[in-house]
Amino acid sequence: MTPLLNTTAPLWAETDILVIGAGSAGCVAALAAASDRGLSVMLVERYGFPGGTSTQMLDTFYGFFTPGHTPRKIVGGWPDRVVNELDRAGAVFLRPNTYGAGTGVNYNPERLKLVWDQLIAQQGVRYLLHTTLIDVAVEGERHACLFWNKGGLGRVLARRVIDASGDADFCHLAGFTYETAGEHEPAQSLTTTFRMSNVDLVAYERAGGKALLKQKMADAVDSGRHPLPRKEGSAHEMNAVGCISTVAVKVGNTSALDGDSLTRAEVEGRRQAFVYEAFFQQDVPGFAQSNIIGLSHQIGVRETRRVYGEHRLTKAECLAGLLPDDRIFLCGAPIEDHRQDQHGGDETYWEYIPGSGVYGVSYGTIVPKGSDTVWMVGRCFSATHDAHASCRSMAQTMSMGQAAGLAAAQSIRQDESASRLSVSTLQNGLRQLGAVLDIPDAIADTSRDGWRMNVSANAGHPLSS
Repeated sequence: MTPLLNTTAPLWAETDILVIGAGSAGCVAALAAASDRGLSVMLVERYGFPGGTSTQMLDTFYGFFTPGHTPRKIVGGWPDRVVNELDRAGAVFLRPNTYGAGTGVNYNPERLKLVWDQLIAQQGVRYLLHTTLIDVAVEGERHACLFWNKGGLGRVLARRVIDASGDADFCHLAGFTYETAGEHEPAQSLTTTFRMSNVDLVAYERAGGKALLKQKMADAVDSGRHPLPRKEGSAHEMNAVGCISTVAVKVGNTSALDGDSLTRAEVEGRRQAFVYEAFFQQDVPGFAQSNIIGLSHQIGVRETRRVYGEHRLTKAECLAGLLPDDRIFLCGAPIEDHRQDQHGGDETYWEYIPGSGVYGVSYGTIVPKGSDTVWMVGRCFSATHDAHASCRSMAQTMSMGQAAGLAAAQSIRQDESASRLSVSTLQNGLRQLGAVLDIPDAIADTSRDGWRMNVSANAGHPLSS
């Protein structure tokens, strides 16, 4: 860990728990940490709004439900609270996933920005947007983080840090070890999402819907009529009348940690989006009068740095359906790997979890190896490439944040280091919030009309209704 670049920078804040990155994982980490009203919590975000992937590029939470005809709801607690707030605003519905990853919770991403803001304010979290981490050092027993925003440079001193930056920026600067995507297996591709308006969804469904779209995409590629980057992709109804959202653009062989490479990817992603627009308008029934009305705020990045933790989730553990004693959340999502495979193909590789279809994730996956005071959540958690491709849905990253927020507060209250924390105590706290740590019974088929799941287990939560 190197000295700060500017030790004369003014002290902006001193806090018990600092969360870096206000994506879905970071927001929930801050909310959970602030459940202990006696501790101060600060949340810092480099963009001008919260949510990360949940508001920058996507509009569906996956991972709440297992795939298949007898779904199980395997995530609860703060993630439920977020969806409940969206539901109260009429900004959510349930929909099946095109390729079978389980029922998705579709929401209005603009409304979600407001929901995150409101929950953060209600929990008393100190909140700072438009602020970027640029260096890390140690001052006594606290982490000194150097940030930059339009007001200049400033320091924040924190007793505990949760790295929810996506790219593991804090862990990188603090000297924790990690694997960079692409070192051992091809890194997953990047995707610019886009939204189209004035779609005749009735005509689209009557013509064949998603089955027709898949056929039309394959025909367009095989015939050379449209230079699409892949033969498969999704286009789904949004929480806005006559609008659809897509996950179709594919930009590979790119390092999202290199400025030049990431710039080229952004340009290429936008180019591909308008190639798709022409394809939809000319070849897909119901889209003749539609056009793109929005692109993701940045190109979607699936993996960059994955920090080596006290435990590393592996593909074998996922496919064995293990429920380790130190589990902090559950996952039932299949391995969904967006990359060029070893045979030169460019489509997504899927592999489902056998048996119960569910596995548990160990506490050590969110603790950097040897850490006393740091946790990492979101896509920089400790996992191999294949395991990461399963356990990266936003319901799971929110669950990581929930566990890390409680763990950080517990470590202060009980004077426990991150790597030697009482996981049984943490599990008790998670269960009190409504987290699901044991495989539940199958539930009735989910409905499109709203968020209808029972969250009564959360009745003791400060924000329960």
